[in-house]
Amino acid sequence: MQKETRRVLLQIGLFIITFITTTLAGTEWAYGRSIFVPGYTWDDFTKGFSFSVPLLLILTVHEFGHYFTAMYHKVKASLPYYIPIPPIPFLPLFSIGTFGAVIRLRSRPYSNLQNFDIGLAGPLAGFVVAVALLIYGFSTLPPVEYVFQFHPEYEQFGANYAEHVYTAEYMKEHKGVVDVQIGKNLLFLIAEQFVDDPSRIPNAHELMHYPLLMAVLIALFVTSLNLLPIGQLDGGHVVYGLFGFKKHRIIASVFFIAIMFYAGINNPYIQLSLPKGELLLNTILYVFFLYFSFLGLGLKRRDTIMCALIIVAIQFLMMIMVPEVEGYSGWLLLGFLLGRFIGVHHPPSEIEQPLDAKRITLGWFTLLIFVLCFTPMPISVEVFIEQ
Repeated sequence: MQKETRRVLLQIGLFIITFITTTLAGTEWAYGRSIFVPGYTWDDFTKGFSFSVPLLLILTVHEFGHYFTAMYHKVKASLPYYIPIPPIPFLPLFSIGTFGAVIRLRSRPYSNLQNFDIGLAGPLAGFVVAVALLIYGFSTLPPVEYVFQFHPEYEQFGANYAEHVYTAEYMKEHKGVVDVQIGKNLLFLIAEQFVDDPSRIPNAHELMHYPLLMAVLIALFVTSLNLLPIGQLDGGHVVYGLFGFKKHRIIASVFFIAIMFYAGINNPYIQLSLPKGELLLNTILYVFFLYFSFLGLGLKRRDTIMCALIIVAIQFLMMIMVPEVEGYSGWLLLGFLLGRFIGVHHPPSEIEQPLDAKRITLGWFTLLIFVLCFTPMPISVEVFIEQ
């Protein structure tokens, strides 16, 4: 009993800390007010609620979707453990206040149906809440003048400020300007089509100043990560249930290689413009990085090395033939974590049962959610220094 009490107290404590860190992150992102800067007030902190509350609401509903479904299948599970990220001085762009939340299954699901249902329930539940908040956020958008309180220098350009300020020439005139662009997913782009006044639609460069929409976008992005059809992620359970062990292994392997390939396109560390010695060293290190990541595929050592070399060769060829095509190097870290720690393949279930029509429909709908929520380039940061 004491052990269970300590566990619950830990979970409550983690939730409170995560609420604080996400609120601090929301204030920093939306209003540029940092707790590390003198003059930070309680009023500044409470403004961050418009970010932390919707973000944690979606994440909490997601995790309790898993929890209650596990209880339904008589699979023992813990309440959610929230994972806070403390604010990072001078690096606010690297913190949203949390790594999300997880529940721990204390007993193993024995059938593919149990895995399928538990994996499916979280993303579906969180998605419903996220869509409701997204509709509310887009139906209550402020006028374009809202942005001018954060960038009064934009007001001189009026409603068409975007045509003037997001250019290299303008940025370079403002020494040390940091340009942050938030990637929008397909669901956001669809929702924007129903906004009556297009001038109210948040610009990708200013989306962080819309805390509710920013929170929803981040939560949907986290949902898409969980729905990657790899290993024992939620998406891995869904794909395993829909296609079975052998086809899941193929789908997960292809998807994993595709992520790593996309991440390395136009890799800044292996640019042909680098000095030859630096380029050679970086290329060797990059090949080793891919090799260790691809160990998660379970191939023979020779095949793993060949896979890494072929990908690097194609990426070099693309830099020569289509230099304008870019990937997103941020996915390299995720790929390494998937390949070395999380796992690419799904272990076979002890009991295999066919899915009924309702589960198949929900499974395909969940894969559609992944497509709607995934953002190939979630964030880009560029610093313009006056020459």
